[in-house]
Amino acid sequence: MKRKLVMVFLVFIFVLCGCGQEEIETKKLYIVAASDLYHALTEIGDEFTRETGIELEFTFGSTGLLTQQIQEGAPFDLFAAAQESYIDKLIEKNAVEKNSKQYYALGRIAILSSDSDSEEIKLDKLLSPEVKSITIANPDHAPYGKAAKEALEALDIWSEIEPKIVYAENIRQAFQYVESGNADAGIIALALLQETDLPYVLIDEKAHSPIKQTLAIPIQSEKKEESKKFTEFLLSKQGQEILEKYGFDLP
Repeated sequence: MKRKLVMVFLVFIFVLCGCGQEEIETKKLYIVAASDLYHALTEIGDEFTRETGIELEFTFGSTGLLTQQIQEGAPFDLFAAAQESYIDKLIEKNAVEKNSKQYYALGRIAILSSDSDSEEIKLDKLLSPEVKSITIANPDHAPYGKAAKEALEALDIWSEIEPKIVYAENIRQAFQYVESGNADAGIIALALLQETDLPYVLIDEKAHSPIKQTLAIPIQSEKKEESKKFTEFLLSKQGQEILEKYGFDLP
């Protein structure tokens, strides 16, 4: 009799543990985001989890490549893109919820030098023979790379600088190229430069199209209510203050 009671008790505990595990899994949100958000969104995510108990798992990459994955049905719960046009493309393809679209920040770019002892490098100084390699994110699928190319074209030096260009898969990789010394300079998201000791100078926002960072909830997400809660938190005073701390302009 005692053996049977022990077995029933163990089964009961197993069921409880299973239910608890299922509850934890259903609460976790899988968020994909543009690489410029690496520092800011990680901090915002920590605050959100602390307040709500909802765990987040982030994947960072280039906006264009993440857009393609969502269009192909990748199981994500929220997409924070670096440019509005990619969200509009997904809306047209019925891959994200149209009503979930939100503009949450405006990105800025800056020129970063790999030489910690050098002075700040301005755009026209990139022509100098001392600057042998310049990295930008690939403009074909990265909004920050596109903005960098536009800024160089606006100054009418793109054709001269293009032979020096080293393309990175995304803007965070471009930053790593400069930080490691594998590129002499780079045009990088300001949001990634808040903790670097390397010299950088902000590029005039009028030199390129606005980097309107926009988010939306993928159609295939089964956690839309939780995704809405995170969106609200990102757009709240607390979330916006963190974005501003990392160099984003607010919508």
